Amino acid sequence: MPAAPVTYVLAILVIALLFDFINGFHDAANSIATVVSTRVLAPSAAVVWAATFNFIAVFVFGTAVAKTMGQGLVDLAVVDASVILAGLLGAILWDLITWWLGLPTSSSHALIGGYAGAAVAKAGVTALLFPGKWIATLVFIVVAPVMGLTLALALTVALSWIDCSPTFLCERCT
Repeated sequence: MPAAPVTYVLAILVIALLFDFINGFHDAANSIATVVSTRVLAPSAAVVWAATFNFIAVFVFGTAVAKTMGQGLVDLAVVDASVILAGLLGAILWDLITWWLGLPTSSSHALIGGYAGAAVAKAGVTALLFPGKWIATLVFIVVAPVMGLTLALALTVALSWIDCSPTFLCERCT
């Protein structure tokens, strides 16, 4: 297969930057919605908060998601510029649809789905390296929100018992 022309690759780079921008407003909105709606932080402070911690996270937590995307999900022999472009466009479309509908979804999972879908469209299901890293990825699509719910519930109950403010009025506090 001949190499993609430079202009095609540059166009894909622009699309990747567009995905990154959409990822920023899509996922940052998910992460700051609660603190803004409960008036813990002003919208501008919440945006600065999200941007700061998104920047710091790369240095603290590394690039595990990028490494997973780069190997272990799709047979790299199938991946070419068109597969990357189709994966990015699928992820962008999904992010915009879920953003428009107000659904809190993950841009990383959208990118994984777009990438996998593009590879399957090109070479069939055999393009997926199953089980590979798919089991952990698919399990945590379900487990992560349940873990968040459980931790948030436990912290809310614990803090309400510690605080005993009128907001969390209970028999122990009265």
